[in-house]
Amino acid sequence: MAAKYKRVLLKLSGESFSPSGERGISMEEVVHISEQIYEAQQLGCEIAVVIGGGNILRGSQFKAKNDIVEEATAHYMGMLATVINGLALQDALESVGCKTRLMSAIKMDGVCEPYIRRRADRHLQKGRIVILGAGTGGPFVTTDTAAALRSMELGADILMKATRVDGIYSEDPEKNPHAVMYTDLNFQTAVEKNLRVMDSTAISHCMEHNMPIMVFNFRKDGNIIKAVTGEKVGTLVTNG
Repeated sequence: MAAKYKRVLLKLSGESFSPSGERGISMEEVVHISEQIYEAQQLGCEIAVVIGGGNILRGSQFKAKNDIVEEATAHYMGMLATVINGLALQDALESVGCKTRLMSAIKMDGVCEPYIRRRADRHLQKGRIVILGAGTGGPFVTTDTAAALRSMELGADILMKATRVDGIYSEDPEKNPHAVMYTDLNFQTAVEKNLRVMDSTAISHCMEHNMPIMVFNFRKDGNIIKAVTGEKVGTLVTNG
């Protein structure tokens, strides 16, 4: 068994770091994901990971009209949360045998490396898993959009988004059990039907630059392996 994709950008939500319905960091959950990432890398796949921070803090929780925290400040707080998750993921990956580098779009030299595209590319070539924290380094940009931009910057073959559901559905499957899942989808249909693949900015970037997106359930054992080897798993979104 060999990897179909030479280089992958894996987008992990912060919620993947805690049991369903809970917040914070469960190292048991993080190690479980790390083991799957390690197995995928052993197939010959170069992997960069963009991590969210919603398990610790979401900027939207400060959006109430009379809140003291400004929205831009809330976004920076959320970016710092992704670095906290990145540190947890780095140690978990190294505990299962991976070589890693944690890079941040916000400079914090005592904690991790600054994100520099050429340096990140070199780390990937050397077989290191690169964890990308702090989004793009600027407010008002989601980690979905950061993942889309980094996938193009680093020349990934595909952007893989690991979620709590099996793929992209006609409606929210957690609210409507009769929602229909798509196995293949084109970007135009996703936009026209307003399907929640990623945020609209991320979708636009991927559609314009022909970056395929695969959405799959990370909680099912073996799905990351299946995804990188090209097996049918989740939903594949392309310009086709």
